Amino acid sequence: MANKAYQFRLYPTPRQEQLLAKTFGCVRFVYNQMLAERKDTYEQFKADQETLKKQKFPTPAKYKKEFVWLKEVDSLALANAQLHLQKAYQSFFSGRAKFPKFKSRKARQSYTTNVVNGNIMLLDGYLKLPKLKLVKIKQHREIPSHHIIKSCTVSRTKTGKYYVSILTEYEHRPVQKEIQAVVGLDFSMSALYVDSEEGKTANSSRFYRQALEKLAKEQRILSRRKQGSQRWHKQRLKVAKLHEKIANQRRDFLHKESHKLAKRYDCVVIEDLNMKGMSQALHFGKSVSDQAWGMFTRFLQYKLEDQGKKLIEIDKWFPSSKTCSSCGHIKESLSLSDRIFHCDCGFVADRDWNASINIKNEGLRMLA
Repeated sequence: MANKAYQFRLYPTPRQEQLLAKTFGCVRFVYNQMLAERKDTYEQFKADQETLKKQKFPTPAKYKKEFVWLKEVDSLALANAQLHLQKAYQSFFSGRAKFPKFKSRKARQSYTTNVVNGNIMLLDGYLKLPKLKLVKIKQHREIPSHHIIKSCTVSRTKTGKYYVSILTEYEHRPVQKEIQAVVGLDFSMSALYVDSEEGKTANSSRFYRQALEKLAKEQRILSRRKQGSQRWHKQRLKVAKLHEKIANQRRDFLHKESHKLAKRYDCVVIEDLNMKGMSQALHFGKSVSDQAWGMFTRFLQYKLEDQGKKLIEIDKWFPSSKTCSSCGHIKESLSLSDRIFHCDCGFVADRDWNASINIKNEGLRMLA
């Protein structure tokens, strides 16, 4: 079985918006209450891990007696808040994440609810949700009939738009394709990537850099407004819309680029890069973040796997830039300013193209 999510825009009525705001608040409240209690327990027993694991933790039902208004919202949304907290703790104990933090009303507002006895259904331009009943939906594409709806995550952006992510489950066993067309991609701060076949780049528009001047102007105006005033809220919305537009442009571009690669090649080889470390070490935070390499590789991976194709990640310490793709000689040193690779054997090529060829060759070696 495989899972796939479909995201659509929601258009709730003013009354439904009130109930959504109440649900977001209740989910956040329950999450923070449970986290506070678990934090106290952790501080008390952190020296004794065995005793800590045996501790029983609170459930949302415990708070409904004291806080009666929690009964007004979807009970499954509160139950999912508990599951999300458990997942956050598991990630912490396994070393994959930091200690769970309290949720803020200024952060992304969302809640998840599950399908139980037909409480969630798509009905001719409307989505039936628990407590909300029928909510108008902009369904720009059909969900295949063999996909079974499992859960829905309703969210609100900082610009006040509502979205629903519908998680579906379906029978899918991709047939592994015979690997013939292989490409190596070298990360590029100016163009997203350089491929190994012709040295072509993705020609990323660097959407954040393009909007930087306009964004700085709007943020300066916001800084002069009195916080909390009507004019401050109006200007805050302008800044939020700009950020949202940049994020949407970037996501759309990455989806299209990853789709083209997944359609054309049977195997894509990339480096397992530490983007956070790269942005901090080289002081290229804005340039690295603007390319969103992590998001791009996630999109690429699931698109390839869906077709029975492969994404191979080679070791980040592999000397792809210092190695000559013609003779295999490894240079002792190569500065970042050297954009053309020169080898003693006479081979001369663009630095990034040379690196992408080496990445492809290493991927082929791993496949063999």
